[in-house]
Amino acid sequence: MDAIATQDLSPLERKLVERFQHGLPLCPRPYAAMAQDLGTSEQAVLAALHRLEAAGVLSRVGAVIAPHRVGWSTLAAMRVPEERLEAVAELVSRQEEVNHCYLREHAINLWFVAAAPGRDRVGRVLARIADATGLEVLDLPLERAYAIDLGFVPKWN
Repeated sequence: MDAIATQDLSPLERKLVERFQHGLPLCPRPYAAMAQDLGTSEQAVLAALHRLEAAGVLSRVGAVIAPHRVGWSTLAAMRVPEERLEAVAELVSRQEEVNHCYLREHAINLWFVAAAPGRDRVGRVLARIADATGLEVLDLPLERAYAIDLGFVPKWN
């Protein structure tokens, strides 16, 4: 789907973006609760969210869990030679425990987050990646958490 210009968002889509950046319902049927709050149907909410995701307006809908409250995660980074970047990034991204794999313009150029039920498993994942690539994996665990509100006030055209 092509990108959606903000003026092309439906009233429901705008309400979803405005209302549910914070306070996603924590219940067995959160989309039904959202629909009730907005005076529409669960199917309409799901269709609007799918459209927003397909158009790149939303990247995900879900809870943000405080670090190390459920399982363990770490930020990791690697210095990957340019000619190996695509292959190494593919290998890293295939790991079940890896998310947020991205390239940075720096000597240490491949960054990712590894998350698993416990610290030991995260360590095994990093070791598996190092063994498979022959490259050092920097483990950069959280030392201090900062609460950053990533919400924004939409400026509709």
